Amino acid sequence: MSVNKVILVGHVGADPEVRYLEKGVCVARIRMATTERGYTASNGTEVPDRTEWHNVVLWRGLAEIAEKYIRKGSQIYIEGKLRTSQWNDQAGTTHQRTEIVADSMELLGGRRDNNA
Repeated sequence: MSVNKVILVGHVGADPEVRYLEKGVCVARIRMATTERGYTASNGTEVPDRTEWHNVVLWRGLAEIAEKYIRKGSQIYIEGKLRTSQWNDQAGTTHQRTEIVADSMELLGGRRDNNA
């Protein structure tokens, strides 16, 4: 048995990039940040916040919802799976990208408060 499952709760870093493919299929891409809060260790060492950025791909109905309701700063919940793609550019350099392909999404709260 194997499992490929990702759960993220975080904030969107920019408005979604939305495209319509053949036959009207909608696809949206978003950059999403998750942050582990920093802390002060018992010895006084300060550990800063750590932010990770994630590339999320939404298809069809989820993409249409993202187009209508998600904006930079929106807080969202995503469930999906990891997908990694690899390609060579014209110079022969190999590139690799890991994305989360969303299976479900929930809109949480409103826009992020920039003062927080």
